[in-house]
Formats: sequence, C-alpha cells, structure tokens
Amino acid sequence: MEKHIRTPLTDSAVRSLHAGDKVRITGVIYTARDAAHKKLCELLDAGESLPFDMRGQIVYYTGPTPAPPGRPIGSCGPTTSYRMDKYTPALLAAGLQGLIGKGRRGQTVIDALKARPGVYFSAEGGCGALLANYVKSCEVVAFPELGAEAVHRLEVEDFPVDVFCDWEGSVYSPYL
Repeated sequence: MEKHIRTPLTDSAVRSLHAGDKVRITGVIYTARDAAHKKLCELLDAGESLPFDMRGQIVYYTGPTPAPPGRPIGSCGPTTSYRMDKYTPALLAAGLQGLIGKGRRGQTVIDALKARPGVYFSAEGGCGALLANYVKSCEVVAFPELGAEAVHRLEVEDFPVDVFCDWEGSVYSPYL
C-alpha cells in the first residue's frame, strides 16, 4: 500500500512510516549536496541563521540540471547519500526530519534518525528525468555560487520514494 504525506513533516507523520513503505510526497522539499551541506553546517557552527527553516523539512540529495524550455527543472536524480553522513546529524538536530537520496547510511545517521525522529527515503537512481515530472516549481534559495549544488526549493506533487531507514532504525533494501 502506498502512503501519501505532506510537508512539512510532523513527528506523527514520521512515526507512521516504516522501512519498506512506498510513499508519495507532496509539498516543499529542498535540495542540497556535499558543498551545500558543508556551508549549512558552517552556518550552524558559527551560530548564524540558516537560509530556510529546517523544522520538519526534507532535503533531497540532488543537483538538478538546467530546466528545458517550459519546464521548472531538468533531470533531478538522487546522488549517493553517504557523502552527507558527516553533516546529517547536525542538520537533523537543527530540525530536519527527512532525507532523500540513494544508498546506505552509516550508523551515526541511523542513530540520529532515531533521536530526532527522522526518516531516510530512497529515490530510484537513474530516473532523474522521470523524477523531474513530479516537480512543479524550482527556485534557488541559497548559495547560488554553487551552481547545480545550490540549495533549491522544490514544490513537488506525489514525488515517489521508498522508506529506506525509519525512525526506529529499521533498514529496508530490496538488494540486501
């Protein structure tokens, strides 16, 4: 059975999700890759404000390609998540509740998801052009100097993901 959730996330919405669930996300999600994560954590370490309120938000590990004419975004497939592991606990502590990427996460991230509570979603790798169809709008909200790795605010409708790691620390992978 497919579950439908809206952003921003709430603790009860996160707790309703379990490893292996198929989920459709509607609302706002933010993009951030390695360089943006580093900058976000530097802002946190300096006690400065973040470019968006992290509370209940989802960050998608993608660097979208330029939008073709008449479209809000180009291809936006997930990137490998473990590269963000060293930054993820700090962002979860700042209020972030959802992560979208591909691949496994380290135990530190799994523990941080349990403490928050939070959820790690997996998007299908190699399907960036298809996933772009679920994006209704896209705007850069931070670090434009990073190009594709800037933080983008995406409005999505029925964006398809699977729960890879839930708030209880359970992990699902069809490849295990």
